[in-house]
Amino acid sequence: MTLAIYLIGWLIFVGGVAWALISMHVAQHYVLIAAVILVGIGVITGATHARSRDRSS
Repeated sequence: MTLAIYLIGWLIFVGGVAWALISMHVAQHYVLIAAVILVGIGVITGATHARSRDRSS
């Protein structure tokens, strides 16, 4: 459950970054590249945090 909440928050963050880039008239393919990279970072960090919490329980 913690991982799901973390990823939902991360997706909201990615959406905000994408919205800001679109508002600054950045090309769509750059916005998509940035979003994919941020989602990848979010999944990696979320899985790392969830795994470390499971071990300490």
